[in-house]
Amino acid sequence: MSFAVIVLAGGRAVRLDGADKASVEYLGRTLLEHALEALVDATEVVVVGEPVPTTRPVTFTRENPRYGGPVAALLTGLDALEHPPRTVGVLAVDMPQVTPWTFRRLREAAEGHDGAFLTDESGRRQLAGVLDAARLDEIRPDLEGQHGMAMRRLLAALDLVDVGPEGKEGRDVDTWGDLRDLSADT
Repeated sequence: MSFAVIVLAGGRAVRLDGADKASVEYLGRTLLEHALEALVDATEVVVVGEPVPTTRPVTFTRENPRYGGPVAALLTGLDALEHPPRTVGVLAVDMPQVTPWTFRRLREAAEGHDGAFLTDESGRRQLAGVLDAARLDEIRPDLEGQHGMAMRRLLAALDLVDVGPEGKEGRDVDTWGDLRDLSADT
């Protein structure tokens, strides 16, 4: 079974003073390197964001127009894949506690469904999940409709399984305080 992942790394990071989240360091490595470490099982990885050095070969791309939001980024990344996968993963670059085990659990939970997404401790769905690529194509909006569309709206018609976090894997880094708190808890 082919499995490719789209890393969402092209947002404005307003609450991080506009910092490039992919290059923000956590525990001595960039958030992008943490994301790539979680994707060892992926046969192909596309990063939707500005190109930065990585230790793993990836394809970089940008949505057009820029800053179109997570749906536009996901679908732009999907179009940039060299080999269409059976299962496509999505991971926000600001989730450094996600691991290969997280994605294995998500893929297992998605069997018999359209996909599965990790939640945070409160049960809120995070941008870490897997989707049946054919089902994603079926619900794909036109190019104009993608820009600014909320991910929950795109995925509303799909049969998705929510997967609770183990430890801190469901936490993301939206602010400098989030990064400080995550670092302090380590």
